[in-house]
Amino acid sequence: MRFAIPSGVALIAVLISPAVHAQEETPAITVSGGVTLISDYRFRGISLTGKDPAIQGTINLAHKSGVYVGTWGSSLGLGDRYGPTEVDLYGGWAGNVAKRTSLDVAVAYYSYPGGKGTGKIEYFETTAKLTHDFGPLRGTLGSGYSWDQAALGGDHLYLFGEAAAPIPGTPVTLRAHGGRSKGALSPKPGGYYDWSLGADVAVSKLTFNLSYIDTDLSHGHQADGAALFSVSAGF
Repeated sequence: MRFAIPSGVALIAVLISPAVHAQEETPAITVSGGVTLISDYRFRGISLTGKDPAIQGTINLAHKSGVYVGTWGSSLGLGDRYGPTEVDLYGGWAGNVAKRTSLDVAVAYYSYPGGKGTGKIEYFETTAKLTHDFGPLRGTLGSGYSWDQAALGGDHLYLFGEAAAPIPGTPVTLRAHGGRSKGALSPKPGGYYDWSLGADVAVSKLTFNLSYIDTDLSHGHQADGAALFSVSAGF
């Protein structure tokens, strides 16, 4: 699961209904998931599909204690070395740590089944997100850190901030994202910035998103500014 994909896409979670006895009880384990069709898979501002569309999906199992595990996948366009698909495995904990404040910490493993390249390209990343509700406005600060691994040749740090604001009386939520990458995964010495502005529109079980995303990288890195469109459905 890409924990900091700046596309603004929100997968819809549909929980398994618990058995009803004298009164409805919270199930010990819930299952959620979703599928997304997006016009360009951007990871921290950089296209991983050569600016072509991608299909993505996730499934997540969560315990009422806050512990969860899951997998996230996407089609790719990075050539034979990475293969046609990215599959991420993850596990972590999410829950409230104060009034209107939640914490989400996890470890993810990024894998590329079907890749034909030599040398290791799969790696781990630890992630953390702290979210606080300021009335209707939700703000998030987060990080992704990968230590020195065979696939990286050094460590890498990603820091980001996000904001989400629903428009009262409408199905629209405005979103903003800004992040900075520095380390082994950055194509620019000294690191680079990415940012996006967009909006979600929820219609029944579908969520439509339109976002503009950009970076301070040169166009040769498949990271020039672009408008992205996506539609997501939960199951």
